[in-house]
Amino acid sequence: MAKVTIYSTPTCPYCEMTKEYLKKNNIEFENKDVSEDENSAREMVEKSHQLGVPVIDIDGAIIVGFNRPEIDKALGLQK
Repeated sequence: MAKVTIYSTPTCPYCEMTKEYLKKNNIEFENKDVSEDENSAREMVEKSHQLGVPVIDIDGAIIVGFNRPEIDKALGLQK
């Protein structure tokens, strides 16, 4: 199974959409709240080179925003 990490904030609607989408597809993930965790925020910027959330790391593939086709591709969920 893929290692999935989501860098998010509690007020981000796209972050919530991403987490719900992964849950619906039974994909386990680690959530890192970048509004509370400075180290996670720094890690997110190093990986994505920007400050917007969500940033999704799927086995090293970095996806910025709730981009369902890219998420599906990285997870091998394409039909």
